[in-house]
Amino acid sequence: MSDAKKVTVIGLGPMGQSTVKSLVEAGYEVTVWNRSPGKADAMVELGARKASTVADALNAGAVTLISLTHYSAMYDVLGQAVSELTGKTIVNLSSDSPEKARAGAAWVTDRGAAFLSAGYMSQGDDISHPLSYLIVSGPQGLVTEYDGLLNTLSPVHYVGPDYGFSQVYYQAGLTLFHPLLLSFQQALAMVQRAGGDPDRYTGYAVKFMDSMKDFIVQFAAAAKATGGWEDVAALKMMDAGAQHIIDASEEVGVDATLSHAAQSMWRRALDASDERGEVITTYRLMRGD
Repeated sequence: MSDAKKVTVIGLGPMGQSTVKSLVEAGYEVTVWNRSPGKADAMVELGARKASTVADALNAGAVTLISLTHYSAMYDVLGQAVSELTGKTIVNLSSDSPEKARAGAAWVTDRGAAFLSAGYMSQGDDISHPLSYLIVSGPQGLVTEYDGLLNTLSPVHYVGPDYGFSQVYYQAGLTLFHPLLLSFQQALAMVQRAGGDPDRYTGYAVKFMDSMKDFIVQFAAAAKATGGWEDVAALKMMDAGAQHIIDASEEVGVDATLSHAAQSMWRRALDASDERGEVITTYRLMRGD
């Protein structure tokens, strides 16, 4: 098999395992290494080869994909075989901050390897889902060179040469996801505790999410043009609306911490607007204007 079809995957959590499965199914010769060997054994059953050491893993092919909890784990792992990095390409799929991604890129390239920073925006660990994609940053030539490999994993969205930018967009996606997940759970619990039908509400929630697509586009345009969509009347309306959500939740014993946090943002924007004599939108407040 040609070197182009030989790939190493280090780190076999849910995303690392999904990566291995996709590559094996696509006909790649995959070598795996994991600090907990049991996970590597499971990948061998799928057709991967288990490396005995990090050095063995790095030397199995020209490209190594790293899927770890954060970038500091990369130093611990690759630090076991620094002398083997020269001439290799490292694609780090781990989540971390943009600055830590840039520092990780410098650490790798200073030791003679090429580097790309990437992150899956996926439906859970289903990287083959039609809506999943891979955000990648680093040298464009390197992305072009490994276009076939990267697109085998998920459709590539290249966001520029800055090693940190994949994490800018990746963490922005998670910034949206975390409160969305929590707010849906609060809403579902409120409906259920109140004696409503969770299945019926789930249908309403899906319909609501469809409507949010247009709002996001409109909001982004307003944020770019004027720094946000609210005026003082809108801020007061959102403050009052947040209180209604808090009351509806707490009346049936549902935790409304998230809604209290949202209300505090509307109130801070109102206070800042009053203090400065101009409308300070929540977007401007978050941006630090």
